Amino acid sequence: MRTIVILSALVLTAGVALAAAPAAPEKDPFRVTDAFADTDGEALYRSSCQSCHMAEGQGVKTGAGMYPALAQNPNLQSPEYTVSVLQNGLRGMPPFIRMMTDEQIAAVTNYVITHFGNTSSTLTTAEQVKATNPEPQTGEE
Repeated sequence: MRTIVILSALVLTAGVALAAAPAAPEKDPFRVTDAFADTDGEALYRSSCQSCHMAEGQGVKTGAGMYPALAQNPNLQSPEYTVSVLQNGLRGMPPFIRMMTDEQIAAVTNYVITHFGNTSSTLTTAEQVKATNPEPQTGEE
């Protein structure tokens, strides 16, 4: 009998503690900005872009899908274009706006526009990405 009383007291105490705990902040179920932990542009490219655009940015022109080459791509002279494609997707490419932070989008943009034979001298910042962001990121209203 004493064991039942003690267990009942523990259950009651745990229930009161849970009820008094502050509610977790609401999270946008459609925003997964922690999908990629990397912050380095090259690491982000390797984990999120390379499987379609290939290790050297050469893309794929045959097989199950066509993935455009990023190597020596004149469109990538404009960081604004690259940011827009990363944020919104293009054709079969998914939008990364809900999977990457502004800092991550800026990092992968800067990597892509300065590698694979691309020679843009204009880099972008997280603040510039945020200014073009059509949606507020988690925690912002």
